[in-house]
Amino acid sequence: MRLSIVIPAHNEEEVIYNTVSALCTALTRENIPYEILVVNDHSSDGTENVLNRLTLEYSNVRWVSNLKPGGFGYAIQTGLEEFQGDAVCIVMADASDDPKDVVKYYRKLEEGYECVFGTRFNRASTVVDYPPHKLIANRAANWFIKQLFGLKYNDVTNAFKCYRREVIEGISPILACHFNLTVEMPLKAIVRGYSYTVVPTNWYNRTYGVSKLKLKEMGSRYLFIVLYIFLEKLLSRGDYHRSKAPQKVSKIT
Repeated sequence: MRLSIVIPAHNEEEVIYNTVSALCTALTRENIPYEILVVNDHSSDGTENVLNRLTLEYSNVRWVSNLKPGGFGYAIQTGLEEFQGDAVCIVMADASDDPKDVVKYYRKLEEGYECVFGTRFNRASTVVDYPPHKLIANRAANWFIKQLFGLKYNDVTNAFKCYRREVIEGISPILACHFNLTVEMPLKAIVRGYSYTVVPTNWYNRTYGVSKLKLKEMGSRYLFIVLYIFLEKLLSRGDYHRSKAPQKVSKIT
């Protein structure tokens, strides 16, 4: 099973080299077949030069330009159209996600799960320098989603997740063009009946660059996507539910 890592990158010249090289080291050490696909999202700095250097140094690394309008969601959509592996993991360019957790995701896929979700809010997780205002918004949003969908999973909004190729096909087309894509993908997968498990993951605040998430701009977009999928759950009569059975959902491991 070949794993694709999709990394959206907008003006990340200061961090993208270390992020990609750390992933290559971790995956090679574990003998995991992989490709790393970086989506250059209309960068205006030296990101492209760094990506060219990476492709020369690592044979499993390639990059494409986001030809859609600029933005996180569009960049991820481009990556999901271009990845070549049997499964795909979305990883942030700013080194906030731990490469060891990508390995944990892969091992869960090997056990047969179709999706692997991480949670940063578990006793076994390490979170470093999470901005307080974003933490409050994060916890409120995830509490709302948990109550609405009856979930025990407490980190739906985290982009760092892993899906088998058939799941990506089953939840397409992706509607969200912004950071609300991070909730559309897992909620669709859950509502449509794909199996998943949850594992504790680590998160580290970026040390270079600026976060692209703008909370004031995203509230209504998150709400739209959440309610859209909730209506699918209530009214679709299973039209989009995957036909294969049985389903399994594991507790946090």
